[in-house]
Amino acid sequence: MMSFTTTAYARIGLLGNPSDGYYGKTIACAIRNFAATVTLEESECFVCEPHPEFDPREFASIDALHDSAVRDGYYGGLRLLLASAKKFAEYCRRHDITLPTRNCTLRYDTNIPRQVGLAGSSAIITATIKALRTFYGINDEQLPKVLQPNLVLSVEEEELDIRAGLQDRVAQTYGGLVYMDFDRKLLESRGYGEYEELDPSLLPPLFLAYLDEPKDSGKTHSNVRERWKSGDADVVSAMRAFAEFTTDGRRALLERDYTTLADLMDRNFDLRRRIFGDAVIGAHNLEMIGIARDHGAAAKFSGSGGAVAFAT
Repeated sequence: MMSFTTTAYARIGLLGNPSDGYYGKTIACAIRNFAATVTLEESECFVCEPHPEFDPREFASIDALHDSAVRDGYYGGLRLLLASAKKFAEYCRRHDITLPTRNCTLRYDTNIPRQVGLAGSSAIITATIKALRTFYGINDEQLPKVLQPNLVLSVEEEELDIRAGLQDRVAQTYGGLVYMDFDRKLLESRGYGEYEELDPSLLPPLFLAYLDEPKDSGKTHSNVRERWKSGDADVVSAMRAFAEFTTDGRRALLERDYTTLADLMDRNFDLRRRIFGDAVIGAHNLEMIGIARDHGAAAKFSGSGGAVAFAT
């Protein structure tokens, strides 16, 4: 009876975000401090098990329910397993891949802080897709590595209505440090961008701070996306600038020019603050950035808000 565990790590957006959903460029890295795991065991029926902590159905009191909802939101990871399995099956059917007649039980666990922009949901999905690929013997020719992030993204956007971009899924599929170019012509012609794996040893020491308050990171993008679609000059110009920061940041990493890298991180956040506005950025997020900068560190969001990456 087959039994194994797959892992996907939390993600830090080093430069460029949020331009990954706007045909821009980003640099991101997976970090091993936090991870999601999916354990797969062969079984008689296909089973997706709820997590005892993150998918509760019973509470000690109404106050306990309240605290759980504030901390973890209303949706745990069970829906991620179900949606991942559905989209995996759809992909195989669409590409005439006949799956072996066997079933399994999926269980997940995670220590990635929730709703603070560390890609916790996509980590669970990525680990699930990895597990299903292994269990059903799907090779890289049948599901190429460059397309695996697209499959993960389709789970979130098409099944769960989670607004997202490809950056997190690329970083978690490839692992390590990745430079990504989401050029529109590339995406529209072949369905994926240009992904370059960089040596993680090029990174300077990085630190991470995050809020102990849940936040739906997808809401942060909503107004900006509509402005971008309507051709808002400020937003279009900002997305181009984020991409330029990424190009310059790649060069700075390769040259180990950490002074320039730090300056680019600061500029990345400052531009984001101007485009989104302080009300959307949030007072606590601004406080984290301020603390880092007061101590001589460059700082920016690691994702959509709630966590800050900084370099000294």
